[in-house]
Formats: sequence, C-alpha cells, structure tokens
Amino acid sequence: MSRILAEITPDDHDATLTRARSGDDAAFTALVAPLRSELHAHCYRMLGSPHDADDALQEALLRAWRSLPRFEGRSSLRTWLYTVATRTCLDLATGRGRRALPVDLGPASEHAVPGGVAADHVRWLGPYPDAALAAGPAAPDARYEQREAVELAFVAALQHLPGNQRAALLLFDVLGFTAAEIAAMTGASAGSVNSALARARRVVAERVPARSQQQALRTLGDARLREVAAGYATALENGDADALVALLTEDVTWSMPPLPHWYAGRDAVLDFARAMPLGSCGAWRHVPVAANGQPAVANYLRAGDTGPYLPWSITVLTVRDGRIAELVSFLDDTLFPTFGLPATR
Repeated sequence: MSRILAEITPDDHDATLTRARSGDDAAFTALVAPLRSELHAHCYRMLGSPHDADDALQEALLRAWRSLPRFEGRSSLRTWLYTVATRTCLDLATGRGRRALPVDLGPASEHAVPGGVAADHVRWLGPYPDAALAAGPAAPDARYEQREAVELAFVAALQHLPGNQRAALLLFDVLGFTAAEIAAMTGASAGSVNSALARARRVVAERVPARSQQQALRTLGDARLREVAAGYATALENGDADALVALLTEDVTWSMPPLPHWYAGRDAVLDFARAMPLGSCGAWRHVPVAANGQPAVANYLRAGDTGPYLPWSITVLTVRDGRIAELVSFLDDTLFPTFGLPATR
C-alpha cells in the first residue's frame, strides 16, 4: 500500500471524503491519488493500449468527481472507483473495438516484405511500461500477479473476449473481487458473472502459454535476462546476424505493428532481419526498458550518416529457456514519453 494511503486514517478519510463531496477538488485528488496507478493498469488490461488507458482513467475520474455527492459508502471507495472505471472502459471498448497484433490478422510471411505499408485501419495493441504498475501484491484471492496480468500474451488474449467477460475475468482473477461484488459493479447477476468468467477462462487458457513469462524469467535470473536484452541490442547496432540468430529459439516470431506482416521461425525472422533492421534501415542506438512485465528495448534510429538518433520502436521480448521466443516491435514514437524516454539519443 502506498505511503499516501497509509497516512490517511479512517477519521481523516471520512473527513477528506466529506470535503470532496462538497466540491473540494484537492480533497478528491488526495482520495484518488493512492489508487491512480492500479486504476490505470486496470484500464490498460481492459483496453490494450496505454493511450486508451489514459483517456479511460481521465474520463472515469471525471465521472467519479461528478457522481461523488451520490456515493453512499455502501462499498469501499476503491470498489466504487473500480466500478466507475470498468463501466467507462466498457463504454470505450464498445465504441473503439478490440485491439490486435499482426498474428491475429493472418498467416506469417515466409520472406521479408520490404517497404511494408502500415495497416492504419487496425487498432493495434500497445505496450505498457512496468514503471506505471502499482506496487504491492495482488489481492489474496487473485489468480494472477500484477506483472502476469499485463504480459503481452495475456492482454492480447483478453482482446478476444466480449467486454463483460473481459471485465469479469479481470475483476475476479486479477483484482480478487467476488462474483457478488462484480455483479453489483457491472449491473449483472451473480450467475451471469460466473458464466462469463467460465467462458473467459476457457478462451484465455487456449491463447496463453501454460507457463507465464514471469515464471520463465524467475527461472532464468536477472543476469541472464540482461545479457539477452543487451545481446539483441548489440546485434542490431553491429549489424551482426550471427549474434542475433544465436539468441533466438527455432520457433521465434517477430512482428512490428502497425505493419501487418510478421515472421515465424528462425529462417524467416533472419531473412527479415538481414533485409531490414540489420540492413537497410540505418544506424541504431538502444535503451533497455521494461514493458508488460517483460524485458524490452527502446530502439532509436538514425537514417543517414549524421544527425540525432530518433525514437523508432519499443521492442518487447518474450524469453524461453534463455532465448528470445518472440519479438514485438511497436513502431510508434508516441510511446517514448509514456516510458519516460528522451526525444533523441
């Protein structure tokens, strides 16, 4: 629990809530501050985009501020804010549709596709910076740890669920709310919540590995993990195909949203790498980051012989048995401020 929340005694909380209900903006901010990070992460899990999570949280807090005089205290403030945030996300998801990765759209390409055109009609999944995750353990009844619940495979699987199933799974398995609480939060019956939860679990089980990335990374160890991420970055900077291929599993995949093409298998990935990032793109510089509870690298590119290295992509690595099993390079320079990264390198 955050230091700010720990400092608010029950009496202080009640007094602050009373001031907030009377229109004291500073009091409302103080009440919400300890919960912002976890609410933002919840919005990301629901919507699959850090930018959409920003929009959803801003809208949810505005709705909460306007509705606060009607908050009767029948549930905790935290539960009520999750109710508002979840309903806001469901409204946004209905209007914006689900997020996707290239692997959701079609088969892998066997050979490099130079000069690919961005599929701007697709709403792409985005990466989530680990720095934005709330500190502390998950609720006792939750099935997933916080980092497991933002892993790319998990968040991508959630996008295949209808909104009510997505909400039920996240509220129950990630946040530890009961079926009765979720029913009250979403305006459904407890029976329909349990039914939605069962269906959601089946879909997610089919789409995520049996062994989470967190389990794999704990087995690997931090030192080896840093070596893998640094090896990937160094191979690109040096244009070293042999060094890159030595880091990859046989069944590795590489995708680059918003480009629709993706590659599966070491040969296809290497063909792409030689044609593009190791060949014609330009010169690279890299900064290690962490995204979705996984190692990641911020890629900066200089197209010519001189000038600054500019933001190009955030590449999230999925690691298995000490090698890279999946690379997802999000080609979106607007993500760099989200990760607290500089505009040039």
